Amino acid sequence: MGCVLMTIHEKGYAKLNYSLDVRAKRADGYHDLTMVMGSVSLWDDVEVSLRGDGRIEARCSLPWLPRDGRNLAVRAARVFFDAMNDPLCGADIHIKKRVPVGAGMAGGSTDAAAVLRALNALTGANFPVERLRDLALAVGSDVPYCITGGMMLAEGRGEVLSPLPELPGGWIVICKPPFSVSTAELFGRIDKRRITAHPDTQGLCAALRAGDLCGVARRMYNVFEEALPRSSAEIGSIRGTLLGAGALGAVMTGTGSAVFGVFEDRAAAAAAHDGLSRTYRECFLVRPVDRLELEKS
Repeated sequence: MGCVLMTIHEKGYAKLNYSLDVRAKRADGYHDLTMVMGSVSLWDDVEVSLRGDGRIEARCSLPWLPRDGRNLAVRAARVFFDAMNDPLCGADIHIKKRVPVGAGMAGGSTDAAAVLRALNALTGANFPVERLRDLALAVGSDVPYCITGGMMLAEGRGEVLSPLPELPGGWIVICKPPFSVSTAELFGRIDKRRITAHPDTQGLCAALRAGDLCGVARRMYNVFEEALPRSSAEIGSIRGTLLGAGALGAVMTGTGSAVFGVFEDRAAAAAAHDGLSRTYRECFLVRPVDRLELEKS
């Protein structure tokens, strides 16, 4: 299949984990997870152009991010071209970062998914969503979800996806402290301890189906918060600040370190955002983004 030199712009939306449960470590070394995830109005701009020399070049607004195969966007392009079996297809990728790095918000995964969507259109491969998700799983566990985004129940490694009703309104304040948490370290800590509490995933899904924002917020829970090292105590402090500012619920997303609170009232959310922004540089006031809006962007 030959390449046509064109450019496509995609948005790589951030995701939040409204709940995250770790069930068991599998024989393949991964863990079985149960998560409820949703997209929010914070995104990276991803520009992808085709080239005909088989090379994949990446640029990013954060110059310290890797530009080789350690970058999930580069890895996604290589996986896609391998699936096409066309050694002459290459890509130029330019990423303008807004989603915090090392925050548990799928910042790298959403860029990789944006590259897969862009290449699918640019090359005329027209792989169906299921095929794109198969390719995405070879890149990373969060990438299959990021292909479409939206409110989803995710199981397995995160690739078994079931659509859920979108979050019924509300505003969200996200705050990332000035450090990240090692995903490998957190999984290792989880493996060495008995998890004493699990999220009410069924109840959270039922609240979504009932359009009950308070019911969703009350059931938000992330088992990784039990396994955080003492050096990450600031995460709990931010969560307490959000709750004290009127959030219906607050929780760490993914393996952290970002924390978010769900608010019913925009004014209360804006006040919480303004207060946290005095201390933390990476603080965002966002809203949920539904599947229809994602398809249009």
